[in-house]
Amino acid sequence: MKRKPNGWAAVLLAAVMLALLMVSLIGLKTQAHLPLLGCIILISLFAVWHGAKWKDIEKGLIDGIAKGLIPIMVLALIGILIGVWMASGTVPYLIYIGFALINPKWFLVTALLTTMLVSTFTGSSFTTIGTVGAALMGIGLGFGIHPALCAGAVICGACFGDKMSPLSDTTNFAPAVAGIDIFTHIKHMVWTTLPAMIISFILFLILGEHSSAHVSMQDIVSAQQALAAHFRLTWLVMLSPLVVVILAFKRMPILPVLITGIVTGCITALLVQKGVSVSELMAAMQNGFHLNSKNEMITNIVNRGGLESMMNSISLIFIALALGGIAHNIGLIDLMINGFITKFKYKGHYVTAAACSSISVNLITGEQYCSILLPGQAYKKAFESKGIPLKTLSRSLEDGGTLVNPLIPWGVSGAFFSQALGVSVAEYLPYVFFLYLCPIFTVLYAYLPKLRTHALYGTPSVTQK
Repeated sequence: MKRKPNGWAAVLLAAVMLALLMVSLIGLKTQAHLPLLGCIILISLFAVWHGAKWKDIEKGLIDGIAKGLIPIMVLALIGILIGVWMASGTVPYLIYIGFALINPKWFLVTALLTTMLVSTFTGSSFTTIGTVGAALMGIGLGFGIHPALCAGAVICGACFGDKMSPLSDTTNFAPAVAGIDIFTHIKHMVWTTLPAMIISFILFLILGEHSSAHVSMQDIVSAQQALAAHFRLTWLVMLSPLVVVILAFKRMPILPVLITGIVTGCITALLVQKGVSVSELMAAMQNGFHLNSKNEMITNIVNRGGLESMMNSISLIFIALALGGIAHNIGLIDLMINGFITKFKYKGHYVTAAACSSISVNLITGEQYCSILLPGQAYKKAFESKGIPLKTLSRSLEDGGTLVNPLIPWGVSGAFFSQALGVSVAEYLPYVFFLYLCPIFTVLYAYLPKLRTHALYGTPSVTQK
């Protein structure tokens, strides 16, 4: 730009855009699409006012969308996969087994632990939520547990693996940006992850005692009978998800893994389920699975999935990524971060600022990779000059980047989670304890004297300079 704005002008613009989004979402109760388009207009005018060429704005828009093409394809394929696994009987079989084995009182902690295990083995919160998460939501609805509570437990468990698994892309990305090895990064994240998960487990344990509605055993039995009447419930329907988990564990690229799941799910449906035709499978992949059952509970649980179910989220992500691409290309994010760095004096300020910068980039771009990369590049030299270990930087980036993205309605994770689970971000927000406890612990450790040395450096033998 010809007339380079100062950092505070960038901060003011970001504040105006955030205010526009909050007023629209909370006050007017609109969806985020149009407010985000309004933000694109604002940021474009800001850039033009400071001498930017329109082709630079267009380039930022295109670059931003290009960065999100893989996540967008993942969303589309998971929508198709859910429809296929409904038609093949995979999800209905899991729901049937869940009704038989899980006590409603322990459902929330069971969902939490199950998704923790699956996401740790697969390294993907998207895969976990789109597969096991969909089944757990069905079981929870059958037990009469509030959908937002079910979603909270599922998301907390899924994001645990996305943060701590060595197979996760963000868990590899954050230490790479900070310049440390992945296992040092994972070990250092225990300081925030362990207490956050313990508190989350206790809260879900308490909520589980009082969360189940008055659903009689007869209702559960009727639901199982309805499932058995409409689907052939056999262990064979679990072959497709087993293949997906094995391929994910072997660190195969996510797109081929999901395509394999769709193909094997289609084969399972045609061979196992009676009367399923190719045209019906195609309809399930496009528009979602639809079952006409006299049991209203089962109808509400299994009628979901399909490519069309993800289009609202995909369009939202397109707009959000375009906004983030423009903000990055015109240097708005760099101006904001660099403007703050020069004001800090204490080590705790740098740690807090790194986490808050990741959160801010998340809010502007809706993209967790940018929220790790941009603050990581900006703060690395500052952390080194102040003697703060880079593993503390990588942990701050992960806590403020990976875990905050699902809390943002226009974030890639937030848009997908809400669509896949059928619960809006605003509804599940109060129950995703783990996601906001980790950033809180990051900030607390930066200022509590007795914990600061241990939490920043990871060992009691190293003292601050």
